[in-house]
Amino acid sequence: MNAHLNLTHKLLVTIVKKGVASKVVKASKQAGAEGGTIVYGKGSGIHETKKFLGISVEPEKEMILTLIPKEKVDHVLKAVEQAGKLDRPGNGVGFVIDVKRIAGIVHLLNLQNYISEQQGVPMDNKVSYDLIVTIINKGYSERVVEASKKAGAEGGTVLYGRGTGIHEQAKLFNIAIEPEKELVLTLIDRDKTDDVLEMIMEHAELNKPGKGIAFVLEVERTIGINHLLNRMVNQSIGDNN
Repeated sequence: MNAHLNLTHKLLVTIVKKGVASKVVKASKQAGAEGGTIVYGKGSGIHETKKFLGISVEPEKEMILTLIPKEKVDHVLKAVEQAGKLDRPGNGVGFVIDVKRIAGIVHLLNLQNYISEQQGVPMDNKVSYDLIVTIINKGYSERVVEASKKAGAEGGTVLYGRGTGIHEQAKLFNIAIEPEKELVLTLIDRDKTDDVLEMIMEHAELNKPGKGIAFVLEVERTIGINHLLNRMVNQSIGDNN
């Protein structure tokens, strides 16, 4: 039996303040999702700036990855928005990405109603946002965030991991060590994607081997960015006056 299923699912990525993720996962499960994976990081958006003794401090963040059957996306989005209070600026953001194929969910093999009957259907283009994913060496995330801001982004979420690529091998006392990595998620208006990506490439030196990689994903839907939408509307009104 083929382990890769052509199921019609979407990936919901939700970024919230520390301590809120469990509440969001619970709400999403009640709304029809089957759970979620929580990853920890830090935020650097326009609502994140806090100071302690005059020193800027970036608050800790929690990111939830949730696979959702296509027909339940609306219900889950509403539940997540309410649970995380994402209708209020600064509480977090959520966005939906298309899922091409899925593996490792054999419990769905006998559920015929999950099988996609709409192969090749184009994605919904109602939302004009992209997600830039940048994976760089430890210590370079600040360069990425600052570069993206210069090009028009409003910040990003930094996550931490380790690399195993062809340029990653280092040794200590002849013992191979996998270096730490930083991953930056940047949600950006599609009109600014090229400029932001170019600025990140330049400042993070991604044109040099072993420095890192960046790629762009199309975002289908968003929640928790009302302040951005309001700004776009106001700019449009101003341009027409």
